[in-house]
Amino acid sequence: MRRREFLLALVSVAMSPFSGHTQQAGIPAIGFLRNTSRKDSEVLLAAMREGLRKSGYVEGKNLVIEYRFADNQLDRLPALAADLVRRQVAVIIAGGNASSYAAKAATQIIPIVFSTGDDPIQFGLVSNLARPGGNVTGVSFLPTGTLAVKRLEYLHELMPKSTTIAYLFNPKNPSLEQELKVLRSAADKMNLHILVVNVGSEGDLTPGFARIAQEHAGALLVGADSLFYSLTDRIVALATRQALPMMHFLRGVTAAGGLMSYGASITDAYRQAGIYAGGILKGAKPADLPIILPTRFELVINLTTAKAFGIDVPLSLMVRADEMIE
Repeated sequence: MRRREFLLALVSVAMSPFSGHTQQAGIPAIGFLRNTSRKDSEVLLAAMREGLRKSGYVEGKNLVIEYRFADNQLDRLPALAADLVRRQVAVIIAGGNASSYAAKAATQIIPIVFSTGDDPIQFGLVSNLARPGGNVTGVSFLPTGTLAVKRLEYLHELMPKSTTIAYLFNPKNPSLEQELKVLRSAADKMNLHILVVNVGSEGDLTPGFARIAQEHAGALLVGADSLFYSLTDRIVALATRQALPMMHFLRGVTAAGGLMSYGASITDAYRQAGIYAGGILKGAKPADLPIILPTRFELVINLTTAKAFGIDVPLSLMVRADEMIE
């Protein structure tokens, strides 16, 4: 481990509210690792705890949870994952793509339950979806690229005269490279131009949206990255200021004022991760637990936002929407 990562691990140990209590007599401990902040994860944590309760485990009663958050600083993840391994937690629940990779790199022994938008085979998390083998299993929003194309199609149907679509891209997330590649191929077939807007931190948002305005992009497609989930309020506010139609990958952003979203339920994924973790605590082996893929995808439209932007939502979209927020 590099010296900087080791020092970060020592700091996280000192600040942990459960420091020294991982091995309580008769009470198992699990770790939770995520690259965003705790504040941005509360809804997902509630879903995870619900899944654990369904398996008979209640935090503070018969379970200890060690929380580690990187606050969107991805270089902290290896040290945080290493700290959970050092504490010998029984299971690690890894939320997000980068956290999942960090957890796997940290241990080949402790069971890991991930929740990721990546293809877990393509990016090396598991070798088989039905029988993942090893110490890793979880929930995947596969296939990310296909979903991104569907989001682009819906956005183009809403704004058919817009030939330039801005794409919010986090250059620190390697999995978005594949999503962008698929998007560009689909855009070429629709005679659309994808304007890539690099946003690797909150400080990049304001100049990023300024560029969108300068390039006269007619709509915004948000890349499937947890950073953009944690920056929901800022992204919605900036899009609203520009009356910029936005397609997101999470329903919660549409409920917060975004125009549209299409994807699976992230809270369902974390609930299932909790169920899997509970099963492992009872003796199930991650190698035998198949990777869970979403079976239902929801198109959500915020009609209030559409009206505020002066956009008439086509009937063809309205009849296919799973939910319309008014």
